[in-house]
Amino acid sequence: MKSNLNAEIIAIGTEILLGEITDTNSVFLARGLRDIGINLYYMTSVGDNEVRIANSIRLALSRADVVITCGGLGPTIDDMTRQGVAAATDRGLTFQQHLLDQIAARFGTFRVQMTENNKRQAYVPDDAIIIENPVGTAPSFVVEVGDKCVISLPGVPREMKFLFTEKVVPYLRERYGLTSEIIKARLLKVAGIGESQLGEMIGTELQEASNPTVGLAAHSGQIDVRITAKATTEFEADQMIGEVEAQLRALIGSYVFGVDKDTIESALVNQLRADASGIAVTEVGIDPVISGRIEKTDGGVGVLLKVEHYDTPDDLAAALKTSAQPIRTLAEQAAKALAAAAQARVAVAVVAFPDINEQADSGEGSALAVVVGDQVRSRVYGFGGESETAKQWTGTWAMSMAWRMLREMNGA
Repeated sequence: MKSNLNAEIIAIGTEILLGEITDTNSVFLARGLRDIGINLYYMTSVGDNEVRIANSIRLALSRADVVITCGGLGPTIDDMTRQGVAAATDRGLTFQQHLLDQIAARFGTFRVQMTENNKRQAYVPDDAIIIENPVGTAPSFVVEVGDKCVISLPGVPREMKFLFTEKVVPYLRERYGLTSEIIKARLLKVAGIGESQLGEMIGTELQEASNPTVGLAAHSGQIDVRITAKATTEFEADQMIGEVEAQLRALIGSYVFGVDKDTIESALVNQLRADASGIAVTEVGIDPVISGRIEKTDGGVGVLLKVEHYDTPDDLAAALKTSAQPIRTLAEQAAKALAAAAQARVAVAVVAFPDINEQADSGEGSALAVVVGDQVRSRVYGFGGESETAKQWTGTWAMSMAWRMLREMNGA
């Protein structure tokens, strides 16, 4: 058994580099490798070019034991993975008649005539281990290079997932003796504190430990604290994670609102219900980024006391019977007025210019204000109502801040 086995993923396709598709395949493969105890240090994207594909594979082989390519195994001229792997591993391509027969049979089940260019898919690097594809037309393969290997999978997610799970994982387990080692991770979700301050509270000892490791990933209004353990059994990994989680909760527990897939809207709704409180929301120039998420949460409808929507900041100013103001001021005024009108302990306002997408944060595109009791907190972003970022960040920041302010009022 080889210890500390390292892998690298290479996603192949010019459409990825052009931003036309999102590379979800690499995410799936990364999780799959983690679950069988293989380290992943690099993920690469490369276009449909034989020379660049070959160079990427050579570089990957210089620093990884297992290289997995994804995409570029189709029948068209721009599908260059086969040639790239052959060039990178100093071998030619061999035509495999039985693969072409399988492809033809597959087309027959679709009652579709196979075209001449599908013959390309029956060429694989010399001495490759064939991975037959019963769920698609793109045969896959493994090229072994000494004690290393290159595994090439199709880019169609359904085919890739099936072949990785059913064919590649068993191959890797057998070749490298991966019978028991696993990697497990747990996320502690934190709100109401900045990343640098959180890092100081956790300290260097935990963050520099090698197993389990502790890492931080900041989002707007939320930070994920990731605990990752490598062990020979799932029970052992869970124990290791549990010990570190206990240490972290002793240090930062008052800021932790959930774990793994828990959401801030669920945490906020639960806190409001525990306090027998409600929330009022004003949303201006933007989709229902707060009320919509709360309504979809179990128990959310019951804590929504009042929801207001306005098309523009000017419409809000008119409703407040005030002159045009900086949008931060408007948001604060709206949240205070709403809290009083709805007799709500918590009120949140997001005010955005609907015709602004992205600009520097020195400008005003959207503003947020949160009122809890007699406390008010607010902030401004450079993106406006047209921005996809605004639709996620504004709601997350506002709900995170409301949750934290409620906790502070309760002495947490």
